[in-house]
Amino acid sequence: MHDLKPLQSVDIPSLEGKVSEEEWAIRVDLAAAYRMVAYYGWDDLIFTHLSARIPGPEHHFLLNPYNLMFEEVTASCLIKVDVNGNPVEPTPFITNPAGFTIHSAIHMAREDAHAVMHLHTPAGQAVAAHSEGLLPLTQTAMLIRGDVSFHDYEGVAVDLDERDRLVADLGEKNAMILRNHGTLAVGKNVGECFIRLYYLERACQAQIMALSAGENVNNPPQGSPEITAQQGAIGLPMAANFLAWPALKRKAYRLDPSFAS
Repeated sequence: MHDLKPLQSVDIPSLEGKVSEEEWAIRVDLAAAYRMVAYYGWDDLIFTHLSARIPGPEHHFLLNPYNLMFEEVTASCLIKVDVNGNPVEPTPFITNPAGFTIHSAIHMAREDAHAVMHLHTPAGQAVAAHSEGLLPLTQTAMLIRGDVSFHDYEGVAVDLDERDRLVADLGEKNAMILRNHGTLAVGKNVGECFIRLYYLERACQAQIMALSAGENVNNPPQGSPEITAQQGAIGLPMAANFLAWPALKRKAYRLDPSFAS
């Protein structure tokens, strides 16, 4: 049994200077991502996850404390877990088995998946429940649609055997719609993963709004979705790393700099 205490009674000492500079930078980025997910209203109480791998042969990765709201997450409270889901260091917090199953599978299988983010937004779930998945109705969707895979629902993701099927369905793509469940993205770093997830979520939201307005949607000209996908494959990582993510981190600091503590 875990001895859960109210957040106010949990002492969270700062890890700045106690971990490597590289790990601390990853912790700050991931905590910023949690705060921005809360800002955009993408959090599902405490029940979704963003993770980031710590460099090294152990494949340790950071995951959120299960009993904290996303706007409470800080760089120091993120839990470092091993490939079996066990905390590497003492922590007053617990992790979510379902979150561990999904994130550990991708971190272990994809060396380039340094960050993995998974959401349950209403728009993402609505598209995940649609038989045709993500449609090329907007530029946003066309930029990422060719990089989106699908994974069929198997129940709450606590069965470790599902990891192999999840990885096989993801393949070499960098985003996934978990059918009847939600959205997922991976990236070479936290910022790239977040921006990819942002595009996926915006595309899902626009699709639901367009379809709810009636059946007379305008489909793009033949060939344009493929051209736009090629442009997105090149442009999205550049925009994420050099433009959008740095701007979002500045916003996170303006909103509440405590995430970086």
